[in-house]
Parts: sequence; structure tokens; C-alpha cells
Amino acid sequence: MALKAGKTMVVRMVVVLVVLILALSLVSGASLVHIMVINGEKYQSYASEQQLYDSLVTAPRGDIYDRNMQFLAKSSPAWTVFITPNGINKLKDEKEAEQVRTTIAENLSRILEVDYQTIYDDTKKNSYYVIVKKKIEKETADQVRQFIVDHKDLEIVKYVGLDETTKRYYPNGNLASVVLGFVGSDDQGLAGIESYYDNDLTGIAGRVVAAKTALGTDMPFSYEKVESATKGKSLVLTLDSYIQYTAEKYLAAAIAENQIAERGAAVVMNVKSGAVLAMAVKGDFDPNAPFTLSAEDEKKVAAAEGEEAQNKLRSDLLNRQWRNKAVSDTYEPGSVFKVVTAAIAIEENQINKNSTFYCSGHATVAGQGYNCHKKGGHGSQTLMQAISNSCNPAFITIGQLVGVQTFSKYFKAFGLTEKTGIDLPGEATSTYHSEEKMGKVELASSSFGQTFNVTPMQLITAIAASVNGGYIVQPHLVEKKLDENGKVVETASTANKRQVISETTSATMRELMEFVAKNGAKNALVTGYRIGAKTGTSQKVSKILATGDHYLYIGSCATVAPIDNPEIAVIVMLDEPKGDKYYGGVISAPVNSKIMADVLPYLGYEPSYTDEELKKLSLTVPDVAGLTAAEAKAKVTAAKLEYKTVGSGETIVRQLPAAGSKVISGGIVILYTDAEAVQKASVPNMVGLTAGDVNKVAAAAGINVEFSGNTNTGGLKSYRQSIDPGTEVDAGTIVTVSFRDDSAIDG
Repeated sequence: MALKAGKTMVVRMVVVLVVLILALSLVSGASLVHIMVINGEKYQSYASEQQLYDSLVTAPRGDIYDRNMQFLAKSSPAWTVFITPNGINKLKDEKEAEQVRTTIAENLSRILEVDYQTIYDDTKKNSYYVIVKKKIEKETADQVRQFIVDHKDLEIVKYVGLDETTKRYYPNGNLASVVLGFVGSDDQGLAGIESYYDNDLTGIAGRVVAAKTALGTDMPFSYEKVESATKGKSLVLTLDSYIQYTAEKYLAAAIAENQIAERGAAVVMNVKSGAVLAMAVKGDFDPNAPFTLSAEDEKKVAAAEGEEAQNKLRSDLLNRQWRNKAVSDTYEPGSVFKVVTAAIAIEENQINKNSTFYCSGHATVAGQGYNCHKKGGHGSQTLMQAISNSCNPAFITIGQLVGVQTFSKYFKAFGLTEKTGIDLPGEATSTYHSEEKMGKVELASSSFGQTFNVTPMQLITAIAASVNGGYIVQPHLVEKKLDENGKVVETASTANKRQVISETTSATMRELMEFVAKNGAKNALVTGYRIGAKTGTSQKVSKILATGDHYLYIGSCATVAPIDNPEIAVIVMLDEPKGDKYYGGVISAPVNSKIMADVLPYLGYEPSYTDEELKKLSLTVPDVAGLTAAEAKAKVTAAKLEYKTVGSGETIVRQLPAAGSKVISGGIVILYTDAEAVQKASVPNMVGLTAGDVNKVAAAAGINVEFSGNTNTGGLKSYRQSIDPGTEVDAGTIVTVSFRDDSAIDG
């Protein structure tokens, strides 16, 4: 009985045990099903997050070139330094962890110039990836790598790493900065071309997915998935670096010379295609350091009272230096606009170049009086004389002949009621009298370029249409787009928008503008070339009313060349001159002349000189160093220059001016046969003289001169010299003497 009872007990225990096993199996199976099937995807994601390191590979930003494929902006390799705090946090030895933290903070703060405490605090964060510093250069990255190698004992390689990325670089500094713009810390375009074409320039980022341990280091087995980054499109601009440099150089000099308070702008454009060859705005900034103010602006910030005022002023000044005055600011164009008014009236057969107008010095329209800049008036004058004289009463008469409806129609047709559509951000909208709100008085002021505002870009486009056969072109800065292999994927259209005046009218306008250059805007002339010009001066009425300062002007000038078949147009505007001159014909026209004088021969236009011009032409000083005195004298004479020998030797050991220098025909070259011999000369006062008199005075003093500005028209006199009178210099030194017509008044 006892044996039977024992067997029964064993069976029961086995049954219970089997039931328990089956129950546990069912529970475990159900759990596995729940984990692997029902929530498998979720837990797989959790595991991946712990075991896989997923990082983006920065795509190189597209390059920006000028029209000659010279780099204007490019991306160079850079590195991001990061740390993996979770790896440090998992160290079991707290003393070791602390040593790792302090070592990382001490060394990275020194190498990267980042605050020690900031890095130390970052090493304690709960993260696998904390950025210490972005976009460091190779030299700095190499120092970080060396730091890692030098601390193998602490296995710093597990906690500090470098990711390769790119850094935007502008190799020409300030050149075309307001056009190019700049990028932010994440390579996003923030201004200019960089902003407008950000989607094109931005590439497609790649990815690297790699297996990692809990410490963030590589797994012992290999797993890595790489998706390559795609470089953004590159842009080829219409800008020409040389023309851009030329425009900026002469604009900056004019701003300094005329004490311009509100900056200036200059645009060089092809009148047939709308290609912008240069767009200069000064003062500007270095796009490599766009948040850095000039020393002068920093002084203004420092002088402001209180942190809040300083921060606001800094922000205002930064935005000011980034702002593209050629497209984002409007102004009253003044008498430059008379080109458009004349074109409208000629196209409508209201006047022709021989039409006559009488100016008594005053005009009245609907009870509103207007004065001519010439108090006694111009008397009877033809249209050619009226536009050359920049006579407001004559153009008031022309405006009234045209009428409100027709004037408004052409104002719109010339593109002055809408943005030009140039490929830059922040283009301003013009302000003007609509046809419904324009009466005879508004028409009168508008006819000579006042009481409405346009951008320099709008105005040069209208001027271009006046001389190119009558066509409105589309101004543009990007000529073509290239893919990552350099293949052209898109080219800008140069199709005309519309024809606004006839070729016949346009031919008349070319004739009128050339007459203006020869007789009114003489400072815009260029030796050896036929130029068309119109200057203008306007008052900043709203600011005058707000401030009570009546000396607030904008001087501007537009030129086109070659006038018989125009291709190049230049517009220059100088905002608020504080010097003793403010007329556009005096302060802006010389800038146009200098730009054209450099640009036209550069573009292949051959000059044609008169006998008088040849006498004043700059000649290149030959290289005679090392020649015998006799050989040197012959070579200098052949170059149509004079010479003077100093020393008793037989070989030329030094010459002044240096070889390649430019001097006026008949200039003197000092030939030294003795290295120790030096002949001095005192610079004479050459201001207020004609070109001929300057030559005589310079020759008598034993120095050379180079002329700047037009010297071939009567009435032009020197107004500035590059070296002060009385300065003692080496004989033969070149002094640049600038000429202009101070009587140029543009109404």
C-alpha cells in the first residue's frame, strides 16, 4: 500500500512539474511572440539606436566663379571636433573618468580656443555626440589628432573624434562681397548670391551608418553602410573680377575724396545682354568674416551709451554693410532721368533733336514755380543744348507736351514700376506717382527726375534701353549652372523683355548723349573713345524735412560706350557728399570716366587718338637697367621720353621711374650710372593748372606726371595731386595729377 501511495505521489509530482514547465513555456513563448513579432520592429529600433552610429556626411557646397572661371567662392575641407560623453560616463573607475574629462577639457580648450568649463561640462552630458567646435582648419585638426595620439594611455581616441566637413572660403576678400553674400554656420546662404541660389548651391548630404559598442567605439565585427554626398551645383557669374576690382577701386577713392556719408554704388552692365559685369558697393565687408565691423564702425558702437544701444547699433551697422545699395535702395535719379523723358517725347513725335525751347530761368506749372540752376536762364536752345545744359524748365515743357497718360505708359514700359527681376535677394520696389494720382505738377517734377524713387539697377536698365535699339533687357548675374562634374546644366536667357522705343529714336538718343558728354558732362569723357553721358544731382527732400540739414544730395552719372554701337553702360551714384562739391557731373562723372578708361581697352575696344590726345598720352617707361649709357639713351629717346644721366659710370645701375611705369609723353627718365648717386627734386604746386601748364611746371622741377581724368577739353584744370607740394622726392618721381571741370552742373 505504501509503495503504491509512493508511486502515486511521484506521478503527481511529475504531472505538476510538466504542467509548470508547459505553463512557463507558454508564458515565455507568449513573451517572445510579443517581443519578436508584435513589438519586434520597436525593439529592433531600440537595439539599433544603441548599437548603430548614424552620421551625416556634409555635401560640398557648389563653387562660384566669375565669367573667366576664376574662383569667387569655394568650399575647402574642414573638421568638426566632437566628444562622446556617454563613453566617459560608463567608465567604472571614477578617478580615471575624472582624469579623462580634465585632460580633454584642458587640451581642447587650448587647441580650439574654447572655454575650459564649457568643454568640461560637456564631458558629463548624457549623449554619444557633443560638438565642441565646427569648421576648424587642417592645422588645428592635426593638433587635435596629435593630442589623441599623445594620450593613448587614457584611450582618448574613444572619447574625442573629428568629422570631416567643409568651410566656405572667399579667396578675394571684400571683392564683390555684397553680390556674393555669405553663409551661416551650417553653410546656409544668408545674403546675396549665396542666399538667392541656396537651393542650387546646397548639395545632398550623405550618410554613414556604422556598428558601435556601448562606449561608442567600433564593434569587433565590421558593419558600415555609406551613402555618398552629392556636391551642389556651381555657378558661373557674369561678373568679371578685373572689372569688379576696377569699379570698386575708383568708387572707394571717390567716397573717400568726397567724404560720402551714405556709401556709394557703381554698376557696369552689357546693354545688349543684361549681363552685369560689375556691381560695386562701398563700404562693404569681408564675407570670410561677415559679422566683423570696420574699425570706424566699431568706434561708433563703443561710443554708444549702454549695452542695449550698442547691440542695436551693431545690428544696424552689420545690416548696412551687407545691404546692396545698387538693388535694395531707391533714390531720386535727378537729371540722369532726362534721357528717358527725351526718349519718350521723341518716340511720340512730340519733339526732335532740333526742337527749340526757351528758358528764362524759371517755369510755372499750375501755380507751382520751378527754378533753373542757371539764374539768368539759358535763353533759346535746341533739344541737344537743353539736355546738355540739363535745363529743368525745358524738360518741364517736354513733360507737359507728352502728358500724364503717355508719360505713365512709358514709365511702366521702361520697367520703372516693377522690380528688374535681377537674381539677387532684397530688390527694392520703386515709388512713383500713379497715373490716377499724377497731375500737371507731379508730371513737371517727374519729367526732370524728381519726386519719384528708383534703384540704380532700374535706372541703368532704362538707360540701356534708350541706346541699345530700344530693348528692355533682363539684368542678371548668373550666366550658367554646372553639375558636380562641371557640365553645364542651365544657361541664362538673354532674350529681350520687350521693345519700348524704336531703333530710330534710340539712334537719336545716342547722338544726344554723345553731345552731352562733349559739351556738358565733360568729366565723363575718355581719351580715345566716343562716350555718351548724362549726369544728375538730386536733393534728399524727405530727409531734409526730417533733419533740417539742407546739404543732403545724391550725385550720379550714367555713361555708355562706344556710343556708335553701345555695349557697356556704367552708372555711379554717391550718396550724401560732405565735401565742397556735390554735383554728379563733378563728383560722379570722373568715376565713370576712370572705370570706362580701364574697362574698354580690357574688353578689346581699340582707342582712336587725335593728334592732341597723343601728346598727352601716357607712355610706358622702358627697362634700361644693365645697358650702357649710350644704349639706354637711345632706348629712352625711342620711347618719346627725355633722359638725364647721373653719375660717371658707363652702365645703368638704376633708373627712375621704374620700368613699366606710365608717364606723359616728353617725361624724363633719370639714368643712374652710380648706385650711390641720388638726385632730389621738390614737388611743385600743380593744382589749378591746365594740362599744358602742368607739363611745363613738372619738367622744370625734374619730376614726372601722369594725368587722371579727361584733359582734352577746354576749361578742365587740375584739382588734386598725389604728392603734396614742397615734398622732397627723388628726381623723376611720378606724381598723379587729376583733372575735372568744376563748372559741370546738372540741374
